[in-house]
Amino acid sequence: MNVNRILIIALVLVSNTFFAQSIFDKYENQEDINTILVNKKMFTMLSKVDANDKETQQYLNLLKKLDDLKVFATSSAKKSEDMKVASEQYSKTIGLEELTQFNEKGKIVKVYVKSGASDSEVKELLLFMDGFGKEESVLMSLKGSFNLNELSILTDKMKLPGGAELYKASKK
Repeated sequence: MNVNRILIIALVLVSNTFFAQSIFDKYENQEDINTILVNKKMFTMLSKVDANDKETQQYLNLLKKLDDLKVFATSSAKKSEDMKVASEQYSKTIGLEELTQFNEKGKIVKVYVKSGASDSEVKELLLFMDGFGKEESVLMSLKGSFNLNELSILTDKMKLPGGAELYKASKK
């Protein structure tokens, strides 16, 4: 009986890991979805650039803490709805907590996080900005071990879609 329980738990953990790795992959090569993908190796390479000022040094220090960034943006109402459903499914399955939700110029923005060892540490951040088919919708997933307050530097330097909204969320 104990072996069966262990097998069931193992299958649940493996399926959650598989789900987490693949749910957003379907958006990567679609013609009507703009995609930005940055992995740990790229963050590591970028963090080795020489810094001339304090703000750039803060940015480079943050890059060392990041593992994975995925940004998907679309103006398609159908793709936007699919991204919305996927983000809600993912947040529930992985156990992300809703950090904030707000309306910004007719766009609904939801930010979910998975906390780390402390309240200020974030292991994963998920943002979905719904443009309702009139404006661009953005789905962003960011993984690593960082402080939410540090994200304003990232969004400013990388000029990410949804970055202004994420900046506002980090200040709430």
